[in-house]
Amino acid sequence: MAAYDFTAPRLHVEAELRQGLVLPLERAQSGYLLTVLRKGEGDSVLLFNGRDGEWRAEICPSGRKSADLRLVEQTRPQPAPLDLHYLFAPLKTGRLDYMAQKAVEMGAGLIRPVFTRYTQGERIKLDRLRANAIEAAEQCGILAIPEIAELTRLPAALDALEPERLLVFCDEDASVSDPVMALRAACNPAAPPPLAVLVGPEGGFAPEEREQVAARPNTVALSLGPRILRADTAAVAVLALVQAVLGDAR
Repeated sequence: MAAYDFTAPRLHVEAELRQGLVLPLERAQSGYLLTVLRKGEGDSVLLFNGRDGEWRAEICPSGRKSADLRLVEQTRPQPAPLDLHYLFAPLKTGRLDYMAQKAVEMGAGLIRPVFTRYTQGERIKLDRLRANAIEAAEQCGILAIPEIAELTRLPAALDALEPERLLVFCDEDASVSDPVMALRAACNPAAPPPLAVLVGPEGGFAPEEREQVAARPNTVALSLGPRILRADTAAVAVLALVQAVLGDAR
């Protein structure tokens, strides 16, 4: 049997979830369920809020184009929060949307935009980042919504990392030939520390920025191979690598 029920639609809500609760739906959510998906009375919907686990609810129409949801039972408890931070230089809008969605799918518990010397722009819409995170969680059976942190300049972002958090620095000039061995050598894979990943802009890091990152204790610099990857591709590659060696995909 599959671990998740992908046949029932999943919705993120802000309200507390408990058995027997009747939850009025927002107009957009009612339209999505009743008009787009053509769901009707008694059909199941899975709900989550990032705090109370996942719940099965039944549709209770309250009008021609509106509906309530009655919570029936919890289908999954809330897992422990993810302790993987993803730090990145902001990208152009289309690729930023993709990156945010993939970071959520790959297990990031915090997403922090970081301003670097070669970052293309300083403006970033945090509400759009959160919307993409919620959409990815809804589609992929994820129960935790990552924290979306404020845009921070690189030195402040490095200072904000706890000393015990291992920082995986994606550096195309790193001399590491075997990133798996480098990660295993950086800590005990059987009991890995809190983790953070840093991916720079498409123009790479400036020399002084490399020096700043390298000077931080508990940091390992990795090259992702002989090819130059776009920043959004690098996000998927390094998060998959970290999760496979030190994370919950072991």
